[in-house]
Amino acid sequence: MKAFVIVEVAITDPMEYEAYKKLTPAAVAAFDGRFVVRGGTTIPLEGDWNPERIVVLEFPSVERAKEWWHSELYTVAKKIRQRSATTKMLIVEGAE
Repeated sequence: MKAFVIVEVAITDPMEYEAYKKLTPAAVAAFDGRFVVRGGTTIPLEGDWNPERIVVLEFPSVERAKEWWHSELYTVAKKIRQRSATTKMLIVEGAE
């Protein structure tokens, strides 16, 4: 079953975050993932949720998403993101 990584990002250091954006695609692709949403315009429909940036990644399974998250390949990028942004991130299983 497919898995999606949903990320809400508030960038605190735009220059350093650009380095993160350059490193991430190769790490995602290495684990059979792809970007579904990468910082496009958001339009609030209900509630007061108005995130600065949303990213959605698709992986073939929860296991592959977890492998990506814990991989050495993503570790360098992850550390840059953690220094340059405040992030909420989760994995959710897709529907059959």
